[in-house]
Amino acid sequence: MGERETWMTEEFGASHAGAVEVLLADGTVPAPAYFDSGSATAGHRVSQWSVYDGRPRVPRAAALRAVCSCGWKGPEQKLDWEVIGQQDLAEAGDGQADACERAWDVHTATVETSTIPLPDTITMLLEQLEEEIDKLAKTSPIAAVRAARRMEIAAGRVGYWAARSTLHDLTPGQAGAALGLTESAARSELARLGRYNPYIG
Repeated sequence: MGERETWMTEEFGASHAGAVEVLLADGTVPAPAYFDSGSATAGHRVSQWSVYDGRPRVPRAAALRAVCSCGWKGPEQKLDWEVIGQQDLAEAGDGQADACERAWDVHTATVETSTIPLPDTITMLLEQLEEEIDKLAKTSPIAAVRAARRMEIAAGRVGYWAARSTLHDLTPGQAGAALGLTESAARSELARLGRYNPYIG
């Protein structure tokens, strides 16, 4: 895979990294486009949708769609080249690319609803605490830093036993489904919070 813009949420991270994928007229996904740097060093490969405009040695995109690292794929967004003409694809296809990002937003919202729910009291307390620390940062940034550190300490303390109990009760796959993470990411997160080596414990 070549370089391309990706989207992530803070909670799900790389487990649900989204991007715009190009489809050719035959429905296949093209290989990354290679661009020579013009120097002695190697060039670079790019999969950014906007480069697939039919220039020499680069195929022309027929449609765009959102994809996610979890394997989800969104609906196709057709590109009308009669309308696009000689316009720059980055501008002419911006509407279709935006539609892809909105589709991925819906996907991540669906992922969020599939995770284990938090009690309303916890959600409200977390939101209130974040708001209060934001307010504090405007009058005393250093006090806000201390508050943030206290949050990290508290999270580490309660997260330790929660992660250890989860490790005992659930498989990494089950934990991942509950957290909206891949099995690998869930294993790493539990190991981080539970302070153990995931390759041993």
